[in-house]
Amino acid sequence: MCMCLITSTNNVELNVEMNLPKPISFNGGPKMTKNFLTILIVLAAGLCSLFTTGCESSGGKGAAIGGLGGAGLGAIIGHQSGHTAEGALLGGALGAGGGYIIGSERDKKKTQAEIGDLRQEMNTTTVNITNSNGSVSTVVLQKQGVGYVGPRGEYYNQLPTPQELKPIYGF
Repeated sequence: MCMCLITSTNNVELNVEMNLPKPISFNGGPKMTKNFLTILIVLAAGLCSLFTTGCESSGGKGAAIGGLGGAGLGAIIGHQSGHTAEGALLGGALGAGGGYIIGSERDKKKTQAEIGDLRQEMNTTTVNITNSNGSVSTVVLQKQGVGYVGPRGEYYNQLPTPQELKPIYGF
């Protein structure tokens, strides 16, 4: 119970009674303090690893994020059984491992897509044809085996010259 006396600028007094909850005190003893410090250390290590991995790989990011999430969830579950610190450490390790695996797979898919793009680019040749009015027509050829395939599906045993392509693609 709290009693307050409020006085306004007009010298009007108002008495207010309020029921406030008792303040919460932290008195968990040495075991609670040890668990709390362990959780803080795990979270700090996770944050440091998140900042040091940066944008270099999805695997590193996944490990850091998974480790932080796993440590938090592990601490909550471990707290229910009286083993907060152990739960945080185990959850952090499992989360980091799972996050790394998921992120690493994402990196592999990205790398494979980039390799596919490079192969496509390496197998593409562009030939410019100068037309009779001075404009330029661009013909994109795809390398196929030892020859080349034109945009209309025609096959050339060797790279065709602009003069060979002009009757088909030029004017």
